[in-house]
Amino acid sequence: MVQLGKIQKPDVSEFTGKRKLYCIANIYSFEDAPDEFNKLIEQYWYEVIQHIEKIEIAGKIEKIFCETIYQHGDEALSVLSKINIHLSRIIEKKMKEGAALLPLESREILGPYTDWGNCLSVVFTNEVFNKVLEFYKEYSEKRLRHMFDTIEENLSEAEAGLLIMKDEERAKFEFPKDIEVFLITPPSYDDIMTWLRTTHAAT
Repeated sequence: MVQLGKIQKPDVSEFTGKRKLYCIANIYSFEDAPDEFNKLIEQYWYEVIQHIEKIEIAGKIEKIFCETIYQHGDEALSVLSKINIHLSRIIEKKMKEGAALLPLESREILGPYTDWGNCLSVVFTNEVFNKVLEFYKEYSEKRLRHMFDTIEENLSEAEAGLLIMKDEERAKFEFPKDIEVFLITPPSYDDIMTWLRTTHAAT
């Protein structure tokens, strides 16, 4: 696994013929977010673009896998633009360069997974919470298994793919040895995590 915290070009010879997966943490703003946080988000995605341009020397992105997306083509981009405009612009650019955006999610799994997750935030008794948690974990496992299988089945020999999803969920994957995983972590990623921790501690 290769972790890129600074902009650098990888040694192409090390990855010739291998499947490659460039992993980016999916970070976006929230309603009524302060300007300080929004500026950090903008800086993060700006740095992500720079890292992608450097890392693609190891292989041009041909497949794009993005969490929360089960739609195809323009419909998928429309959904993304409402969730994360910075990410949707990057994906649209890569699609124009020839990359294919593949649905990473299953609609039949994502719906119940989201609903059970929402239920966890509104229950008050331990008995009900534990029961709901069982269903949530069941669909969480189904979701991650579907995601893994989608990547494994669609990333062909010597191809490079772009994976956008939450770090804590991506870290649960154990990819086969023939997939070289690159973790793209721009300097602003740490700034965002620090901001979130500090803000959470103050509330």
